[in-house]
Parts: sequence; structure tokens; C-alpha cells
Amino acid sequence: MKNLPIGVFDSGMGGISVLREIKKLMPNEDYIYYGDSKNIPYGKKTKEELEKICLDIGDYFVDRGVKSIVIACNTATSAVVDKFRNRYKIPIIGIEPALKPAVETYESGKIVVLATEVTLKEKKFNLLMNQYKDEAEILKIPAPKLVTVVESGITEGVEAEEAIKELFKDVNINEISSIVLGCTHYIFLRNAIKKVLGESVKLIDGGYGTAHNLKNILSSMDMLCDNDIDGRVEVVNSSEDESKIGLSYKLLNI
Repeated sequence: MKNLPIGVFDSGMGGISVLREIKKLMPNEDYIYYGDSKNIPYGKKTKEELEKICLDIGDYFVDRGVKSIVIACNTATSAVVDKFRNRYKIPIIGIEPALKPAVETYESGKIVVLATEVTLKEKKFNLLMNQYKDEAEILKIPAPKLVTVVESGITEGVEAEEAIKELFKDVNINEISSIVLGCTHYIFLRNAIKKVLGESVKLIDGGYGTAHNLKNILSSMDMLCDNDIDGRVEVVNSSEDESKIGLSYKLLNI
């Protein structure tokens, strides 16, 4: 069990940002990354559609013999994490917008949460947001176009910056103190976001916390691999566009 691979999946290539953090923390593990670019964007799916799509991926991972599954997608976590935990007898790790660390470091201004429509509408996220409504001014902004930009392989330059400017056209950017990146695709636009909004804006991403959560759970269950060699990463993608595989490895950049 210790030396079985870890399965990580997302609606496309965004979850590579989470895998990158996990791989840094646990370089000796083997990984299978499933990018579901065929069904992107998850944020436009109904909950029922998402459940069917994600459970098919979960079954695929179990058939491949993984020891744990990481749902490296905020939208998918909101929709299916409980069903995964009921269905599979292995550790299931989800991800959610990192609002708590944003509030903990809050001093003044607005905290902006960028995410898909589904994540922002989900009961789970709104319960989380309500916990902090009296501690900080929180602004929700749906940002589906940024997912499309990253899936096209664009992480910097004019097109990325224009998409970001469009999101914030009705917001006074001087009032923003931090941005919670509530979709795993968005971290790849870090440089473009900083260029548009300024270096002083904090960008808060959930990948680091997810990686540590995974390691802690596997360690507590004595499931960390005992190899002392660098692990392998296998990338699988549901799209017929084979360039998605190469771009995923490029984004992994380890």
C-alpha cells in the first residue's frame, strides 16, 4: 500500500498547481494526474453532471490502484467530496478557497475571492464565508474566463492581463488587500495578476495547505512511501488534444 501512486485530478490543467506543491513536499511518491479537459469548465455543469463525471474519474483511479485521491478542484470538491468518502475506502483529500488564512492576515481593505460560479454558490463555501463576514469585507467575483485562458496555455501577456482587467473593471483596486485564488488554474496567472493589480496585493492559494494535509493524513496512517528515489508523474487527459499532456508537464515544471 505504501508504494502505490497517489491520484490527483482537476477539470483540466489547473490541478497541476496543487500537484506541484504535493510533489515538492513528497518527491519520492508516484503520482497519476488526470486532467479532465474534455469536460471543462466544471463551473458550468449542474451538480448532477459533476457527480457523474467525477465518480467516473474516481472509479478510474481505484481501478489503477491508487492509495489516495486528491480532488484538486474547488468546484469538484464542493460537489462530490462527501460522495467520494462514502464510496471509496482510501483517503480522499479535497480543496477549498483559502479564505481562513486570508482573514487571519487581514488588516484593512477588501478580500476578493475569485472562483467559479458553482464554487461561489455552493452551500459549503457560503457557510465558510459567513463565519468571517464580521471580520473582513469579502467580495465574491466569478472568473470562468481565467480558466479558459490557462487551458489555452496562456499565463502571461496581453490576453491574460486584459481578462484580469475585465474582472476588476467595477472594483477599486486600491481597496483590495488580498485575493483568494479559489480555482487551481488561477495561480498560473500570478505574474499577470500582480502586473494588473500591483505587487502589494497578497495572492492566497490553497495548494500548499492541501499538500500538507495530504502528507499529514498519509503519515498518520503509515502510508507514506518508503522509496528513496524520485517518484514518477504520469499525466492522463480526457481530451483528444494531445498537446494538453505536454502543456501539463510544462506547467508542472519540477
